[in-house]
Amino acid sequence: MARRPLSPEEQALWTALTKSVKPLRPGVRAAAQPAASVATPRPTGLTKPPLQTLFAAPARTPSPVLDSGWERRIRSGNLVPDMSIDLHGHSLAAAHMRLNQALAAAWFRDVRVLLVVTGKPPKSGSSHGESRRGAIRGEIGHWLETSSYADRIASVRIAHQRHGGDGALYIILRRKK
Repeated sequence: MARRPLSPEEQALWTALTKSVKPLRPGVRAAAQPAASVATPRPTGLTKPPLQTLFAAPARTPSPVLDSGWERRIRSGNLVPDMSIDLHGHSLAAAHMRLNQALAAAWFRDVRVLLVVTGKPPKSGSSHGESRRGAIRGEIGHWLETSSYADRIASVRIAHQRHGGDGALYIILRRKK
């Protein structure tokens, strides 16, 4: 299907929109430029970018499903966390900082399973006065996605009841190479 060209007004709106967006992973956008922009002529005197920047490897993302052994251990509650951190009761800024410190410590110590206690999610029928309840739980996905350790996370799963159920998460880290 052929695309129609954007009108000058639409192009101006699109340019304004793209300048206002903050990427989740800043380095990925630069590597994901369309092939047409790579083929544009360059002024003389400039060198071509290295091949690695043109064909950057995609960032590794957490997997929603692990192999059957991991799945069985999570479901049965036989998964034993190597390390845990309790974030509930902290401000968002303090919780974010503690999560980053815990991820760094876990990676340094070759921890495979980090238990993060966030507190229970808000009840569905809560009033507007309780809007801050579950704020850490609401932000933790974004924090993990934008963390410098994001590519080292194999999976993020809700914890078994014995480890906190809906109020906690297992962060399963990849093995070091």
